[in-house]
Amino acid sequence: MSDWSKVTRPIPVPDEWTKPFWAAAKRHSLEMQRCQSCGHFQHPPYATCTQCIGVDLKFEPVRGQGKIYAYTIMYHTGDKRFASAVPYASIIVELDDAPGAFMAGNLLGAEYTEAKVGRRVEVIFEKLNDDITLPQFKLAGE
Repeated sequence: MSDWSKVTRPIPVPDEWTKPFWAAAKRHSLEMQRCQSCGHFQHPPYATCTQCIGVDLKFEPVRGQGKIYAYTIMYHTGDKRFASAVPYASIIVELDDAPGAFMAGNLLGAEYTEAKVGRRVEVIFEKLNDDITLPQFKLAGE
């Protein structure tokens, strides 16, 4: 299993569009941006809806359950901070409650070989510091 205990992750810097996402994650809640005009969910957050160009966007809580849409096994690292975790699975998740919004993360708590398209996953939260908590994923029901 990948050893994340020695990894010093880069810290995301919230901007005006992503602040609500990071504030929710700090509370261990997953919230996705949704267009109030057409209902489209999107991630990462933008100033306008990527479907209808609407500007009435709000963050709505979602359960954080979904399936692996795509994955990559990282055998090499360009950033030496991730060396102790190699090999690991970097995944793209299609969330059940937010069709159209895809979220990137790592598959934690499982062998990287367990990453398969269609596998069920659920969000978990990894505290990076007092300000940033990172949504990650584990296999559902584990």
